[in-house]
Amino acid sequence: MQFHLNGFHPGDPRFNDPQDAVVAPPIKRPLPDQVDVLIVGCGPAGLNLAAQLSRFGLDIAIIDQKDDRLLVGQADGIACRTVEMFQAYGFANQIIQEAYQVNEAAFWKPDADNPDQIARSSKVQDVADDLSEMPHLIINQARVHDMFLDVMRQSPSKVEPHYQRRLLDLEIDHNGGEYPVTATVERLVNFSQYSQVVETVKAKYVVGCDGARSSVRTAIGKELVGDALNQAWGVMDVLLNTDFPDIRLKSLIHSNNEGNMLIIPREGGYMVRLYIELDKLNENQRVARDQMTADVLIAAANRVMKPYTLDVKEVAWWSVYEIGQRITTAFDDSDEGHMPRVFLAGDACHTHSPKAGQGLNTSVMDTWNLGWKLAHVLTGLANENILKTYSDERREYGQALIDFDREFSRMFSAKPKSAENPDGVDPAEFQRYFQLFGEYTAGVSIQYRPSIMVSEGAHQSLATGLTVGKRFHSAPVVRQGDAKPMQLGHCHLADGAYRVYAFAGNAEPMSDQCGVRALCEFLANDVNSPLKKYTPAGADADSVIDVRAVFQQHHQAVETDTLHPVLSPRKGKYGLRDFEKVFCVDSRPESSGGGKNIYDMRGIDKKQGCVVIVRPDQYVAEVLPLDDYKGFCDFFSNVLLEA
Repeated sequence: MQFHLNGFHPGDPRFNDPQDAVVAPPIKRPLPDQVDVLIVGCGPAGLNLAAQLSRFGLDIAIIDQKDDRLLVGQADGIACRTVEMFQAYGFANQIIQEAYQVNEAAFWKPDADNPDQIARSSKVQDVADDLSEMPHLIINQARVHDMFLDVMRQSPSKVEPHYQRRLLDLEIDHNGGEYPVTATVERLVNFSQYSQVVETVKAKYVVGCDGARSSVRTAIGKELVGDALNQAWGVMDVLLNTDFPDIRLKSLIHSNNEGNMLIIPREGGYMVRLYIELDKLNENQRVARDQMTADVLIAAANRVMKPYTLDVKEVAWWSVYEIGQRITTAFDDSDEGHMPRVFLAGDACHTHSPKAGQGLNTSVMDTWNLGWKLAHVLTGLANENILKTYSDERREYGQALIDFDREFSRMFSAKPKSAENPDGVDPAEFQRYFQLFGEYTAGVSIQYRPSIMVSEGAHQSLATGLTVGKRFHSAPVVRQGDAKPMQLGHCHLADGAYRVYAFAGNAEPMSDQCGVRALCEFLANDVNSPLKKYTPAGADADSVIDVRAVFQQHHQAVETDTLHPVLSPRKGKYGLRDFEKVFCVDSRPESSGGGKNIYDMRGIDKKQGCVVIVRPDQYVAEVLPLDDYKGFCDFFSNVLLEA
């Protein structure tokens, strides 16, 4: 899509008249007296959590100091892994359609013949082949917020944010019964003049998604620890004309004496984001914001760009920030005597530079990890012990990301290595680092350690490309019921269900020798079956554990009337059969877009097959032999409560 040609306008770009994209202001209403979860902060972490929890019919309230929803600025980079998560909500395609897709990155360094000017050194592929089925995108963070807000409104809970609210205090009484957390919230109401109104909300859980100066973090006695790099950067979204040849590519520019710059093409085909290095700061020095203007940033960008020039026609948004990498000691308030009741997510528990594009992405992955765990506890599906895994899993990754970001920022901000500056960074070395750590920037590097929710991986050899503890790496299949080519990972929905993939061995599908059929028999009839033990009465058969099968044969070789009832369950008030649980390898020729066999791509044992258990947040929890019924039962006995 192309838009913003005649100026920047926030909101949905599909409206021809920008006024039609204007959303009505939020309805002002009081906070409820008590809720299951109180979320503080309407950033990406908070909205993602609210969107996920709203699907379970829980009592949710989300508050923010702003007057209304975000319209412009802030984060813009959407990692491949985050787009995989958007797919689970159902809005990935719309985001992909609107966004700029990052395919290549251009590297620029001082010209060897004229060091005061820059010259391109190379272009590289941005995302490695088969890293994800989803692209790396650039889009205004506000559009991501809009998508989450739509999910919230359309959910059973019909959640809307409460704006103009500031958290004053939190009190936690672990002996305080069902609602042990009391939040005191300030509301400013404009009548003839501003007058203060104080509201009190009792909650079962509170989640602080309220940024680097988090009031929730302060209330539970946590603090950000780490260091700052004493670097100041300007950022601006602009509409411009230029003779710079790579203006529609992600471009990383090192100049000889004028600092460095990152160019990020924005959605719509015309807008560009510029990250511009400003002067280094002294110890404990802050950016002199009162002396900074958009014109100052534009002039700095033009100095870096020589011999090219930027003619800025409109500045849609700009800001200045200082780089720092910090993380909290824990992401919740738990101690040896108490289970967690208050959690931190996003910038409230970790901060890093925006140049690697991980701020928004890491934040939404925090609450993607936490949301379904809270939902399982609140709906009685799981014991509250699972909540302890949130801080363990996310803090380790947050620290690893900060370590990466620190080195990336150091290399990006350093002067190029030269005869006059022998201690500088070789631009070629920086490029190698950029490519080496592609999994970090794509968001797919996370591997959670063994816990009650992640196995030791004793049977990893059965599916070497579906690593226990890492996100389920999707691959192409053909759905048997309707012959639809699709990605298997797109079966994952943001509904809190575990996905169980039974990859068949080499026996004929549904024959007496078929391991998938035997597994289905166990799940349907055995008294120890997790489907029987953990599915609530009256709920759909796949509402907690969603069993699906993948066969090695052509999809036309598998007849629908032979499928076991576990693979075609009756659901809903009419008992309608679900025919979308069975898949086959993609046997289409390469000329038709096929030729990719999921067994080969993901190292699945073709003779024995296997079972892959995937958590509701799309991370592989266990790989088992098809006939390891005890291992299957043991895993779910650790994470679910009997219905």
